[in-house]
Amino acid sequence: MASKQMLAVAAAAVALAVLLPARGAAATEHMVGDGNGWILGFDYVAWAATKQFRVGDTLVFRYKGTNHTVVEVGGEDFKACNKTASANEWSSGEDRVALDKEGRRWFFCGVGDHCAKNMKLKITVLAAGAPAPGAPAAPPPPSSPAGKARARVAHAAAAAAVTAAAAAMLAL
Repeated sequence: MASKQMLAVAAAAVALAVLLPARGAAATEHMVGDGNGWILGFDYVAWAATKQFRVGDTLVFRYKGTNHTVVEVGGEDFKACNKTASANEWSSGEDRVALDKEGRRWFFCGVGDHCAKNMKLKITVLAAGAPAPGAPAAPPPPSSPAGKARARVAHAAAAAAVTAAAAAMLAL
């Protein structure tokens, strides 16, 4: 009896997974430098290359408050390590930067020659629902022959899951 109940629960779970629309990905909190934090001597270019930044995500810069700062500037000022009067600057030791729009963002440490020593981060923020660069192409439109075939397969799978769940429930 217990195995029939387990089968019914499993079939119902499969049916729900097939029938419910996929939810959008939750926003991500990116700890800059992961466990290392915001420090000198870390390769932020390599770190950023392993991440995908999207609108709605947050960057967290963690460091000892008196040792570093976080300065956000434009691309040319980033290259030159130039902290302009209009630059955003944080110095709390745990600075949270909301990624609220698409595009490039440039950050560096404004203390001494830290920027010149490559304590800097450049990222590209993607739209919230944008596919990742290099992601597989979107499925064919529903009106195309391939799209219609895909829809029929998905519908058949959903119907089979619902039928299995119903049969399992009736067997209880």
